[in-house]
Amino acid sequence: MPKMKTHRGSAKRFSLTGTGKLKRNKANKQHILTKKRTKRKRTLRQHDLVSDHDVPRVKRLLPYL
Repeated sequence: MPKMKTHRGSAKRFSLTGTGKLKRNKANKQHILTKKRTKRKRTLRQHDLVSDHDVPRVKRLLPYL
């Protein structure tokens, strides 16, 4: 059986934590930042975890992660 291919776009966006959970960046931090408050932009810098519902879908894209 041939090797499975990793979805390269997903590989750049998701990574594993030490406990094996999937880590992602938050959205809405790319542009139109002048109208967003400083506190909101600061919290958007933090990483977030992928929701439990979406974990199987992401793991299918990243078979060797």
